[in-house]
Amino acid sequence: MKKRWVINTPPEWEKIDKLSKELNCSHVIANLLLQRGVDTAEEAHAFFNPTLNMLHDPFLMKDMDKAVLRLEKAISTEEKVMIYGDYDVDGTTAVALLYKYLKNKCENPEYYIPDRYTEGYGVSILAIDYAARNGISLMIVTDCGVKAVEKVRYAKSKGVDVIICDHHTPGDELPDAVAVLDPQRKDCHYPYRWLSGCGVSFKLAQAYSMKHNLPMTDLYKLLDLVCVSIASDIVPITGENRILAHFGLLQLNRKPSLGLKTILSFSGIGKDLTINDIVFRIGPKINAAGRVESGNKSVELLIADDETRATEVAASINNFNDQRKKLDHDITEEALEYINQSHYDQSQKATVLYNPNWHKGVIGIVASRLTEYYYRPTVILTESNGLATGSARSVEGFDLYYAISQCSEFLENYGGHKYAAGLTLRLENIEPFKAKFQKIVSETITEEMLTPQINIDAQIKLNDITPDLYAMIQKFAPFGPNNTIPVFMTENVTNFIGSKQVGRNNEHLKLVVVDDTRVCNDRSGIAFGMGEAFSRISKGEYFDICYTLQENEFMGKSDIQMMIRDLKFKEE
Repeated sequence: MKKRWVINTPPEWEKIDKLSKELNCSHVIANLLLQRGVDTAEEAHAFFNPTLNMLHDPFLMKDMDKAVLRLEKAISTEEKVMIYGDYDVDGTTAVALLYKYLKNKCENPEYYIPDRYTEGYGVSILAIDYAARNGISLMIVTDCGVKAVEKVRYAKSKGVDVIICDHHTPGDELPDAVAVLDPQRKDCHYPYRWLSGCGVSFKLAQAYSMKHNLPMTDLYKLLDLVCVSIASDIVPITGENRILAHFGLLQLNRKPSLGLKTILSFSGIGKDLTINDIVFRIGPKINAAGRVESGNKSVELLIADDETRATEVAASINNFNDQRKKLDHDITEEALEYINQSHYDQSQKATVLYNPNWHKGVIGIVASRLTEYYYRPTVILTESNGLATGSARSVEGFDLYYAISQCSEFLENYGGHKYAAGLTLRLENIEPFKAKFQKIVSETITEEMLTPQINIDAQIKLNDITPDLYAMIQKFAPFGPNNTIPVFMTENVTNFIGSKQVGRNNEHLKLVVVDDTRVCNDRSGIAFGMGEAFSRISKGEYFDICYTLQENEFMGKSDIQMMIRDLKFKEE
């Protein structure tokens, strides 16, 4: 599938040159900083040297004072407290964080993760009934709840107060909870809007610690959980999230909690952990428990303080992940076969598939895979408890949440954000929903959005690639949404001695190229899945490349290698 290359508009040259001189750095680095909103040498110093003192005052968040007061009352009067959270990584890390924080402050706090299949997403009536039956008078709801108006009303009728720690977009009406902590609230003026659910829970703990002059070092030991939530929930790694992720990664790499240390040992990561490692290797394992069996297993692991038990739980979670991988592979293959071999209308600009036998725990992954394969908004539905339940994923630039909200007359429930959402509807409403959703997408999506896009930070020459440049780029980490690893473009490169096809079926390229300046040594790179271009490259044709930079170590020597994202010949 051809990709669109979109080169970011560079800042004014005068600004680049000024910042370059102030920092004594290359114009390439100054350009990258300015694109990330870093305009001065002072801001650059803070960006490259984050400290925990840069975290915002948690009391700037709407309702934080109410939440702390209610938590103080519960602790001082020895009320029973229950921490409730979603079954995904963000929810389970948030529950684990608050449980670990409160276990020596509250009288035997409990935690509750709803069952994906019998209770579904969001605040559960079964959980409220459980709390009421067991004398629990305060529920702290994490990573969900901001739209649970009726559920919170029900909890109040049962004598259960609720504090909500959420980060999702609220509805028109907020729940009548003791406190609704959510930086996405329109009336919340907290300086940073993009915290994870676990991040909001961390701010509650931070506020309590500040008010009671508790040592922050104890709280900061929980940042490994916050980092895992930030990476796994794909929230922007900017501002406060970048600070939390930076120090959370340090914690993960130096002294992780027992539970995370144990799951890391099952992942075989033999180097410093990165955000990508969490996204692709750690997060899926933690998620697998809630997908295949119960998210309670994830929390049990994350709060473990016994090494033997931690190993047992991690082993079972690792097994769940193996089951999850087989399930999502089989269902994805089945979905692709259905689309390719049936009368499914492939001219549609959105995909909506329903199969009552598909496993509810993996339909979100399947939606992501089909979105990547066909590159169009995708909704995957299955049957659960007599209703159709589904996950939806979007493409770059398209507001999926808006499209789903325009179909609300057919939905029992929905929630999410621009690029991912969940929904529930009656079985008889599947076809009407499908028709309207496809109509809304068709009317609002552009052809550009339906073509995969590579965002390019800067156009450079090969002689701009130096050890100093690479070292400075590493200081931009941790990389993630809105602070992605820089992508560069170089025009008019051509083959140099050493290019070849590699891989079992010659599907990849090992490139050695020079550009048209011919003023530097050749540069090497690897281009996965582009082996078919070798015949033209070997003939000396000129082409353009876009790439990231990576250190490559081989036989005790290291050099800077281009990881080529795409290449285009001049006439294309």
